[in-house]
This record gives sequence, structure tokens and C-alpha cells, in this order.
Amino acid sequence: MNSPVRGMFFEDFEVGLEIITSARTITETDIVNFAGLSGDFNFIHTNAEAAKESPFGQRVAHGMLVASIATGLAVQQGFIDGTTLAFRELTWKFTRPVFIGDTILVAIKTTETKPMAKLGGGLVVFEARVLNQNDEVVHKGEWRMLIRSRA
Repeated sequence: MNSPVRGMFFEDFEVGLEIITSARTITETDIVNFAGLSGDFNFIHTNAEAAKESPFGQRVAHGMLVASIATGLAVQQGFIDGTTLAFRELTWKFTRPVFIGDTILVAIKTTETKPMAKLGGGLVVFEARVLNQNDEVVHKGEWRMLIRSRA
């Protein structure tokens, strides 16, 4: 599903529902801004010459930058717009480097739902996979979100 309903409620999520976000290209500006925001100026991210000597041969986007962009792409897709009560837990693995100029999107699949009426909704567990322009998984993990109920 590419264009789900905006602001899906807990009751709208079914195990197996898959959503694909729009894509976004990682830029040098993204990396520089994230380094300034996070304080992570590790050479692998910010020093083009030194990064040439690394195993990757070039600068790599911060893992947490890519994870942050992934959640942003999910929000922009609209399905959790206005109905997310809390982002409760994140389990994440960085499987491949992301470079300046790579274009990423997120494939998000509902794997579990659990009503939590006392909290005003329910827990929705998502399997999230970040894919690059070559359809390679660069990050993957699980997101656990508390989503508001319709009632």
C-alpha cells in the first residue's frame, strides 16, 4: 500500500499491512547539519579526505541520521499522522553504509497489534526496512508505537 489513509487508528492496522514511503536522497547538507545537531563530528562522516582511507572509501551518513529520516518518511506518508500517542521502542540494525547521494525509502509492515484500552489505543509493532536506490536493505528493525483508538 503506497497511499494509506491519513491518521490511521489502532483498529485500522492488521497484521501483514505493508506501507512503502516516498523516497529521499541523502545530501552532504543532511550530514553536516546532523553533525552540528548531534555533536558527532567523527571523521567518517565529516572529513572527505580521511574517509577515503576508511573501509568505505568515502564519507558515510550517520546511522542515527538515517534512522531519523526513516521515521520522518513514515510520518510524511501520513498513516500515523495525528494518531501516534507514543513511539515506545526501537530496535535497529545498520546493515549497509549509506552514502551522500543515496536515495532511501522505508518498507513498513505491521507484525503485531495489542489493544491497550487504558492508554487510549493499542500497541502496533512494525517491521521497518530502509532500502537504497539498488533495493538493498541498509537499515532494518522494529518500531513499537502506541496508536490512538477510534473510540
